Amino acid sequence: MHYPVNEVFETIQGEGVFTGVPAIFVRLQGCPVACAWCDTKHTWDVLEANKVTPEQVIHVDGSVGRWANHTAQSLIDAFIAKGFTARHVVITGGEPCMYDLRPLTHTLHQHGFATQIETSGTFEVRCDASTWVTVSPKVNMKGGYPVLCQALNRANEIKHPLATEHHLAELDELLKDIDISAKTMCLQPISQKPRATALAIKICIARNWRLSIQTHKYLDID
Repeated sequence: MHYPVNEVFETIQGEGVFTGVPAIFVRLQGCPVACAWCDTKHTWDVLEANKVTPEQVIHVDGSVGRWANHTAQSLIDAFIAKGFTARHVVITGGEPCMYDLRPLTHTLHQHGFATQIETSGTFEVRCDASTWVTVSPKVNMKGGYPVLCQALNRANEIKHPLATEHHLAELDELLKDIDISAKTMCLQPISQKPRATALAIKICIARNWRLSIQTHKYLDID
């Protein structure tokens, strides 16, 4: 199966449960969710005019919505060619769950990699049973896609963007019929704003949840 890949790069995971872990990021092109604060809007559209060769996406760009088709095996070959040493692969986007990720995650596991998916929860999660799924619920976004119970139930980690008490209320409403007892719950302040950070800290302490800070933005790394 071919996937539209926007970029592939090796870095340190900057947020959530795996903060600090060396990781290979595979960013897929395409997302109809349209989050107002999205910092990867160049990944929204899969335009034929922006299609490039597979080799051209094996590094960071972030300026245009370029993409190239890759299979799981061609990605692994690219990891080897680049000399990547990380064994944790983060599949992100865009919205990666627009695509059936079972062939990709299964093949990566067969080759000794661990996998993590970062998703908005607005598409069914289709992946290997061993994949760590991080759902950052995107509620009432411009695209009009609802957050799916299937995605929330499959999540190992729910990492919710937070700026105001209203965002917490939205999360509580989403989770009212979801068993979170075995899930890692994280609150992530939107855009590192001091007020949002203070609110997230307060709630995390009260609920014994985890604070997720986008450390890669403080460190100025990809």
